[in-house]
Amino acid sequence: MAIMSDTWIREQAQQGMITPFEERMKRAGIISYGLSSYGYDCRVSDEFMIFTNVDNAVVDPKNFSTNSFVTRKTDVCIIPPNSFVLARTVETFKVPRDVLVVCLGKSTYARCGLIVNVTPLEPEWQGQVTLEISNTTPLPAKVYANEGIAQFLFFKGDSVCEVSYADRDGKYMDQKGVTLPRM
Repeated sequence: MAIMSDTWIREQAQQGMITPFEERMKRAGIISYGLSSYGYDCRVSDEFMIFTNVDNAVVDPKNFSTNSFVTRKTDVCIIPPNSFVLARTVETFKVPRDVLVVCLGKSTYARCGLIVNVTPLEPEWQGQVTLEISNTTPLPAKVYANEGIAQFLFFKGDSVCEVSYADRDGKYMDQKGVTLPRM
């Protein structure tokens, strides 16, 4: 399995793997995003679901309550101390059948105590990516919409997989917007 370069990512983006696609890293006064040497830095949209415990809800992945979140559309999201938000990428991804995509948070946010978590994007998965952003600090933290949040790394398999995410009718296929846990 090999990590794919900027040349390959650009070629695949021209075929619809990443939409919209930024050819060059953008960073004048913002947190950078766009094509890098061996990855693609995505942006976080302006749609945020901020975790709150106003109703004393229990977080249960089998019976998830939307009462645990407050929804905001904003240019700057304030994440409460020791809490998290769900957000989504600006970009839509369409993963090739022989590729696995791994996401890592950007160092700018990591150095501020913010952790970005995304499970791998499996072969033939497509949609907007739901991002989990955790504030591990005892202070409120800012996240800037339409700026860089995480880097996606593309790994091409030695052979095409036997069963893809699309073949399995994965429950998060073609997601749009922030997507909550599904059973």
